[in-house]
Amino acid sequence: MRYFSKMKGHSGSPPGVGLTEILWSWIGAVLGILPLSVMTRALTDTAGATFIIGSFGASAVLVYGAVRSPLAQPRNLLGGHILSALIGVAAVQLLPGHLFLAAPLAVATAIAAMHATRTLHPPGGATALIAVIGGPGIHKLGYMYALVPVGLGAAIMLIVALFVNNLSRNRRYPEFWL
Repeated sequence: MRYFSKMKGHSGSPPGVGLTEILWSWIGAVLGILPLSVMTRALTDTAGATFIIGSFGASAVLVYGAVRSPLAQPRNLLGGHILSALIGVAAVQLLPGHLFLAAPLAVATAIAAMHATRTLHPPGGATALIAVIGGPGIHKLGYMYALVPVGLGAAIMLIVALFVNNLSRNRRYPEFWL
């Protein structure tokens, strides 16, 4: 019975935020994802390259919407994504043709590695998964996936976060670097 009682949660809901905070989060997300979208659009027709992956949407929530969270800090953003990308690529290469095994092993190993390196960034789990299930275009990149689109995209989002989050008098980013 005690086990199931843990699932009740606590009463109430999370605290709300003001309109100004919502606006700064919105501006950050637009300005953070826009350059990745523009670069992808410009290069997809000619090189088939992508600079935007789904996990960057979740990163945007953290680095522009939850700027004080330890999970949103530069160390976590960059380290979590790049480490997870490397692990995802390794899983695909170690288990080719067995993506049903590579997928859970990549995500679980990425979580463990992020914990061990103090770079926990939840979107990193998706980055590892994308390396596995992203299809031939992503697989063809191999370990380059960790640099482009992952490392470069995360770095661009970080630069935007540093700029936008510090424009507001009520925000400070980052809380810590290392």
